[in-house]
Amino acid sequence: MADKSWLEDLPEAAQAYLEGRRLDEVECIVSDLPGIARGKAVPASKFLRQEYFHLPDSIFFQTITGDWGEAAGADGFIERDMILRPDMDTATAAPWTGDWTLQVIHDAYDRDNNPVPFSPRNVLKRVVQLYRDRGWEPVVAPEMEFYLVARNIDPAKEIEPMMGRSGRPAAARQAYSMTAVDEFGPVIDDIYDFAEAQGFEIDGITQEGGAGQLEINLRHGDPIKLADEVFYFKRLIREAALRHDCFATFMAKPIAQEPGSAMHIHHSVLDVETNENIFSDADGAETPEFYHFIAGLQNHMPDALAVMAPYVNSYRRYVKDHAAPINLEWGRDNRTTGIRVPLSSPAARRVENRIAGMDCNPYLGIAASLACGYLGLVEATQPKPEFKGDAYEGEGDIPRDMGQALERFDEAAALQEVLGPDFGRVYSIVKRAEYDEFLQVISPWEREHLLLNA
Repeated sequence: MADKSWLEDLPEAAQAYLEGRRLDEVECIVSDLPGIARGKAVPASKFLRQEYFHLPDSIFFQTITGDWGEAAGADGFIERDMILRPDMDTATAAPWTGDWTLQVIHDAYDRDNNPVPFSPRNVLKRVVQLYRDRGWEPVVAPEMEFYLVARNIDPAKEIEPMMGRSGRPAAARQAYSMTAVDEFGPVIDDIYDFAEAQGFEIDGITQEGGAGQLEINLRHGDPIKLADEVFYFKRLIREAALRHDCFATFMAKPIAQEPGSAMHIHHSVLDVETNENIFSDADGAETPEFYHFIAGLQNHMPDALAVMAPYVNSYRRYVKDHAAPINLEWGRDNRTTGIRVPLSSPAARRVENRIAGMDCNPYLGIAASLACGYLGLVEATQPKPEFKGDAYEGEGDIPRDMGQALERFDEAAALQEVLGPDFGRVYSIVKRAEYDEFLQVISPWEREHLLLNA
């Protein structure tokens, strides 16, 4: 980056954002395990001169509460510096800032120029490369569910729906209502404006079944690019909400009696040479690979659930008849199953994973889902018969709490080989540290029912 010509190589949306303006600052960011943006904000003139910057590897050992898992390895907790290099294809506006600022996602390397194996973006890159090594190109389309809620600065207070434009709290059970969407009009307008400034294409916004719950669909595409967008979107949505005196939350289950929030992931796989969907044959029929992919999700997602449902709150979402699956049955156009095959043309045939929560790190959630499908393709296994009817009437077949999920994850040798053994080691240590922190907290339920009765 020896001169200012790098500005001319920025993505089109970033160039449009800066047209006629002077770039003030660049935020150099990387996703940690929870999906929080870590990094440094530097003056544009300094970014122009630097090819990389340093952060300690300990950012990947940090829990969601800011504590640390003892995951540093044999050398001990010495907080070794990583080398973070910018991926300029990710340069995008930060339109909520007071000056002209760009964000740039960086990739993490060690001092020998090897990708840091527990950096979430590197985990996803590893999985995508496994597909490409076999002549496949994975394609995903994420759906993001979230709540707009009233400001909440007291953790002891229950989360409440935000106040709508009408002056009334957001109503529940109004799925797909345009009137309900209009209640959040000013927030949605800012979401659209921020997304446009950042060059992101929204496929649609709908009202979901919860009070103040919305869903944003993104166009299908490259898994790494889409994970970058979800990572960026979570920040821009939060910023849009704060402009209107409310919070956006991506908790899996923020309100007890309302549906949870998922990150549904649609999957298809292309043949690299022909660019054809391997889930459909020349006659448009379903291929063996289509069934193998479903089998991979059924067989391996219980092992991957600790990644797709990363917090104790995540497991409160899997409640019968509350718009979240309780098992890994698969069905065509059936939203009660954990694995759904949507209506589509043969060319667009895809498999939807409805298990992942919106609280997961998008890089890791997509990587884990792809890893399960990859194992199914490689193992050439067959799924259970298609489920007909209401899958809520069936039995649950996924771990019910974080402890069970982590036990499955720790024993999943095949899954961890795909995601990376060192990632598996670090992730488990950090998540167990979080779980131990949670177990030290006494809940209101325990005080109410056990104080005088136990």
